[in-house]
Amino acid sequence: MAKRVAVIDIGSNSVRMVVYEKTSRFAFHLLHEEKSKVRISQNAYKHNGYLQEEPMQRTMLALHDFLKICDSFKVRKILCVATSALRDAPNKQEFLQAVRKKLKLNIKIISGEKEAFYGAISCANLLPKQTNALTIDIGGGSTELAQINDKEISNTISLKLGTVRLKELFFDQNDIDGAIAYIDKELNALEEIDNIETLIGIGGTFRAISSAILKEEEYPLNKLHAFEYKAKRLQKYLHKILEAQTNKELKELFIKSNRYDVIKPGALILQRILKKIDISHIITSGVGVREGVYLSDLLRHSNNRFPSNYNTSVRYILDTHVDDKAFSNNLAHLCKKLFNLTHKYFDINTEYKDELTIAAKLYPSGSSVHFYSQNKHSYYIIQSALEYGFTHKEITLIATLAKYAKKKLPADEHLKLYEKLLPKEKNETLALSYILSLAIALLSHRPRNIDFSIELKKETLIISSKEELYLAKIAVEKLERPSKDFRVKFL
Repeated sequence: MAKRVAVIDIGSNSVRMVVYEKTSRFAFHLLHEEKSKVRISQNAYKHNGYLQEEPMQRTMLALHDFLKICDSFKVRKILCVATSALRDAPNKQEFLQAVRKKLKLNIKIISGEKEAFYGAISCANLLPKQTNALTIDIGGGSTELAQINDKEISNTISLKLGTVRLKELFFDQNDIDGAIAYIDKELNALEEIDNIETLIGIGGTFRAISSAILKEEEYPLNKLHAFEYKAKRLQKYLHKILEAQTNKELKELFIKSNRYDVIKPGALILQRILKKIDISHIITSGVGVREGVYLSDLLRHSNNRFPSNYNTSVRYILDTHVDDKAFSNNLAHLCKKLFNLTHKYFDINTEYKDELTIAAKLYPSGSSVHFYSQNKHSYYIIQSALEYGFTHKEITLIATLAKYAKKKLPADEHLKLYEKLLPKEKNETLALSYILSLAIALLSHRPRNIDFSIELKKETLIISSKEELYLAKIAVEKLERPSKDFRVKFL
């Protein structure tokens, strides 16, 4: 696979492009993103699906500039797909041929089922593990759904439900009853879908709604991907949107102005789905069709999934920000040992061992930005770039441990700010922070391999070594301990 790949997605409402760069075999990061609200389907649904001249011209101009951007990034491969508006258009060949002739760009029109699959494959690989989940991607012309159970994808469905479609056919005529009847008829295709606990929201409509809920709740973490909340919370919010009479009211609900004209059709689709399917939990996906197209290419020889126990975000941070991989691995290995010895003493839930290990691996990342403010930069890198496969609670704990590593225990102000996302028991966060700091202190002399043994006797951690470990002793003495009774003794 080429190192830099661009994916262009021509939707009914917007045309979007992402440029990804590989850092190793399965690790990648977003290099650039571009979006243009060309609304290629504008007035098409009023004319039996025929694309109109002006929207086609807008799309052509946007694609022209997208290709210029690709050239500037030296992109080696471009994957361009089109969804509902083009696949429904009787005159689609006219547009495809014009693009091919003028721009030398080949557009692949994908089926609704394929679109649903691409959305689902991105969620299955780039969200925390999901069981009994249903993805939903509300676009301008269609809505795609698929079931996810761990990495397995089934029941890919495409419905002729979209925000622009409903706007032009019903909302512009203020025919809300007609819209409801039309939606409910389309939703009959979901009769065989049951045993769903979680709804995974993909696409601009869902992200706009989740982003507004995030702001309304004054959520402490500025991250939409993997943002979770209860279905009842969504139902209440959808009701507020549908009851809003003016753009001012929508603004007060934190809806952005570029969504004013299509947010109500999207909200109505969601409301009717929640009425039809008993869902308790909502999770927001920051990934969708574009990521799915990219992953299908990246993972084409791996059954569309990453290797077991592999995380692409962790690997990306290690690839780009951690030079001394040996120290990173030693630190993670030592933290595991310390955790296994002390978790009962400190009363830490064993589920946090993985987060501690990852925090240890990624702790050195901040020095790639500036050595003297390593902790601060490690914290920001982890909080922003540890994007895929983690819950917000896991990300917050990992970032917190890196922020306070080798320093004092986490500050009360920090614990209060993130109390919804950190472990309920304060002592667990403090003890985990101490374990990481202790491991860093014990490796002060940067051995190639760990050259000492450790054991716990009652309240004392015994460090045995043939070496003097002078720097380690001094560093350990400076550490703030979560328990005054806990001691470290060197032999």
